[in-house]
Amino acid sequence: MGARTHPLSPAAIPAGGGPDPLPVPNGGEPAREPARRAHLRDGLLVAIVTLATWVLCGHFNVTEMLRRLTAPYERYQFDELPSVLLMLGLGLTWFATRRYGEARQEIARRKSAEARLAAALADNRRLAQQYVELQERERKALARELHDELGQYLNVIKLDAVGIRDDQRASAPTMRYRASTIVENCNHIHGALATLMRELRPTGLDELGLAAALEHCVETWRARLPGVSLQLAITGDFTALPESITVTLFRLVQEALTNVAKHAAARHVKIRLERRESRRADLERIDLAIVDDGVGAVPGLPTRGLGLIGMRERVMALQGSLAFTSSPGQGFALSARIPVPPPPADAT
Repeated sequence: MGARTHPLSPAAIPAGGGPDPLPVPNGGEPAREPARRAHLRDGLLVAIVTLATWVLCGHFNVTEMLRRLTAPYERYQFDELPSVLLMLGLGLTWFATRRYGEARQEIARRKSAEARLAAALADNRRLAQQYVELQERERKALARELHDELGQYLNVIKLDAVGIRDDQRASAPTMRYRASTIVENCNHIHGALATLMRELRPTGLDELGLAAALEHCVETWRARLPGVSLQLAITGDFTALPESITVTLFRLVQEALTNVAKHAAARHVKIRLERRESRRADLERIDLAIVDDGVGAVPGLPTRGLGLIGMRERVMALQGSLAFTSSPGQGFALSARIPVPPPPADAT
């Protein structure tokens, strides 16, 4: 269907700003002039030496002289030495040509690697900058929530408590009303704190584990996306994983569902999480696949989003790999492979 599959390389996610280019003397193009002059000078030197050798050999009859000198040693075939030297020269020329071609290929590979490295560096710079901006926005939002939701209600509770303490002539109904107001405000503060904690940390990830947290996350998104069919399949044991892997898997699913809600316009989304166990602990891995039937995307299309870059960095930090398959109108598929590190040697 015209789809292409390739790793989520830095080149697939264009950077917002690259590193400063290396300084090129005289604006770039004039910098090639010294090299061109050196090439012409070397070629002219070879031509002059060759011509001078021809003139000298013709003047002194070098070939005839060599024939006379080597005539007593005919049994050693010294007279065939010019032909041997000619073939040696041709062989060395062929050898140098091959090595020159290999050197050009190596230079091209190094330039390609440098370009990918520069793109990755630019992506990391943009990612770091956007993370700082996102952190500041989250801090601002958290401060606003603390001030609006907690600060004001704490002031109301304090006022009611001071009224109960200082108003000695208050009637019993008034005291009960103030006490019930304090209880209601405390309940509201408790709910606000629970909401903030859910935003800061996935619900149930520590107490119930990854599988339960993902099921709760999918149920939450089902309520938000009533027209989308969300299917979750979990295979394997995910109870004894490092926290870094657990949080990364949860965030990948969360970010993928966010992208589905914002961009995909999909009707069906399938999430498959599988732990592939092995007799060798160092061969265990976790496979995560998220597939939707939405509008898809063009691989390599410029984007200013942070999600795909953040996914890539999270997975690569765990020595894993992340890839996607997509084409316009053919949906979007994301797959991640994360190796499971072997347990510590002193683990029971």
